[in-house]
Amino acid sequence: MIKRYLFFSLIIFAFACKSTTPEGSYRAVVKRDDGLNPSFIVNEKKENGKRTWVITNADEQLVIEDIIEKGDSLLINMPFFEANLKLAKTSSGYLGVWIKETSKGIQTMPIELISSTQRLDWKVQTPLHSITGTWETVFTNKEGRQSIAIGEFVQEGNKLKGTFLTTTGDYRFLEGEVSGDSLILTTFDGTHAFFFSATINAAGNQLEGIFASGPTSTQSWVAKKTEQVALDGSNVEMKLKGVENTLKFKFLNLDSQWVSIEDARFKNKVVVIQIMGSWCPNCMDETAYLSQYYAKNKDKGIEMIALAYEYSEDFSRARKNLSRFQKRFHVDYPILITGVTSSDSLKTEKTLPQFTPIVAFPSMIVLGRDGTVRKTHAGYDGPATGEHHEKFKKEFELMIESLLKED
Repeated sequence: MIKRYLFFSLIIFAFACKSTTPEGSYRAVVKRDDGLNPSFIVNEKKENGKRTWVITNADEQLVIEDIIEKGDSLLINMPFFEANLKLAKTSSGYLGVWIKETSKGIQTMPIELISSTQRLDWKVQTPLHSITGTWETVFTNKEGRQSIAIGEFVQEGNKLKGTFLTTTGDYRFLEGEVSGDSLILTTFDGTHAFFFSATINAAGNQLEGIFASGPTSTQSWVAKKTEQVALDGSNVEMKLKGVENTLKFKFLNLDSQWVSIEDARFKNKVVVIQIMGSWCPNCMDETAYLSQYYAKNKDKGIEMIALAYEYSEDFSRARKNLSRFQKRFHVDYPILITGVTSSDSLKTEKTLPQFTPIVAFPSMIVLGRDGTVRKTHAGYDGPATGEHHEKFKKEFELMIESLLKED
């Protein structure tokens, strides 16, 4: 029974780890009623009597610190995603629940940590195929609605990692295995727990399987191997509705001060406006990049503003979550609280009425030195997408350099 709570910070990036002594390794399993259970590895370490957890998803490490414990009970509070784990020590690991806030309320799922070094609990056989490469993918939900994605996978022996790219972002770091003619990929980042399984056809050029997320959501998916495929994101990009191509908005920042796009600090500057939320993992990846870019280039005539659409209209709750977000990613540009939720069907009309609806989080609006809208972009190809991520950064930086050269 849980007796006390513990709080820990979710820190992204492997270099945050210090030299530690391994204490143990656990396979964490998020339990669904249908048995399509996302799983991941937790490495528990101790340094100078302080406990640290490290969750690994492919090339990403989530370093979990600030752990306070008493007896056999833990409460692990994840600052970015309004999520926590309530756990009790067992003979083989830990047992408890994963709880997170969503736009529709609180979601709770059982979770168990079992002493193990294996991410997946299945019999591994020699792979019959290599699925390294690019896959044109179609996801179909229970209502028959389809969505297009690009699967990018790298296989080494049985080990498999990769992600899916969509027009609104990517599925971040997925890790798993290929066994015989089957594969499993999973991830857990505090707000998402994903499980992908598939069967590989005899020719090795088609995958067919199931995608499970959250307590009950499932979709079928089919992927075909291809040399090259591109996504058309034009239908999810924000567009100006009329001839007016300058913006007017004013929102409170995290210090409860009004900030307007018409303030002096933005005059004659190239301005990047980030549409985001602290609940959004792709926004987290984008913020990590934009914050670093801004720190290196802010003296060249560029400014940035983040417009936050949170799960709640409550200002104090939004400020609490966004302040943690700001601190973690060293955000030195204003984060403004719109006071409008991400699920509000009228969020665009209430905040940026010049535009067609916001479809993707994150989205981006870029203004030239004259204050006019020059570019919009939907989604973000994060570091898990490899060359797609590098391509985005290169194109973004070339665009900003070009705009900075204007009079």
